[in-house]
Parts: sequence; C-alpha cells; structure tokens
Amino acid sequence: MSRKSGNPPMPKTPAIDHGMIRDLAKLLDETGLTEIEIQRDGASVRVARNLNTPGLRTRTPEGSVAATATVVATPAAVPIEPSMHPGLVASPMVGTAYRGSAPGARPFVDIGSQVKTGDTLIIIEAMKTMNQIPAPRGGTVIQILVEDGQPVEYGEPLMIIE
Repeated sequence: MSRKSGNPPMPKTPAIDHGMIRDLAKLLDETGLTEIEIQRDGASVRVARNLNTPGLRTRTPEGSVAATATVVATPAAVPIEPSMHPGLVASPMVGTAYRGSAPGARPFVDIGSQVKTGDTLIIIEAMKTMNQIPAPRGGTVIQILVEDGQPVEYGEPLMIIE
C-alpha cells in the first residue's frame, strides 16, 4: 500500500514569458514610462524602473500566484537615483516646468546636450512669472526628470548634469 499525502495539490503557476518582459522593458525605454503591467491568462507581469524592491510574488484577486518582475536594464540605461547624484539640478521654487521657450518649441536641452554654467535649462512659471533656471555647472545632461508642463515642487529634481 502506498501512502498518499494529505496536502492538496499546488495549483500550477503560468510560466513567465521572458521575451514579453524584454518587450515590455523596451517599451518603457521607448515611451519614457516608469512602470507597465500586463495581465494574461491569470498571470500578471509588472515591469518597472527605479524600484527599490526586488522581484516579488503576489496573489491576484483570483487567488493564483502571479510573478512581478523588476527588470534591470544595462548599466547605461539604468536610471540614476537623483537625490544621490552630485550633478542634480533641483527646482528652486514651486511652479510649472516648461522645457522650451513656447508651446511646441524645441526644448532648451535634451539628454546628451552639452551645457555651460549659466545656460538656460528649463523655465518655471510661478505666479505668472517665467523664471529661467540656469545650469549651475557645465557638463552633459544625462537625465531629465520632468515633462513639459509638469507641476514641480520646491527641491524636486529637474535634471542631472554630469
């Protein structure tokens, strides 16, 4: 006689499609999004940038286990923690950030732009006044952390110059 285990069988979890994760990570880079989630066949996959938590396993409302993947890109594409970078340019005021001089105008700087001390990086509108934010140092813009027309707070990271 064989003895059977008293434990119920574990439900089979769907396999993770690594190609789909790569495609979602590529989509993050192309669109500038920081997080994207897709649900298919009872599984949920979330790909995010700049998260402090490692990949987790969570339960979906249906009760099945779904994998949440945190994708780490190549070192050149990994976002830098802004508050830790010495080249951080923070907002000196509360207002609305504009990357160009007028709606639809070319931005003052883009990623990869070379700037000199005093060059205009961005404009912040505060109390109906347009305030040009100058580069505090020369270098290359390696990260832009605000969108055109985005509200910003005092001390909020705007961009990083390296």
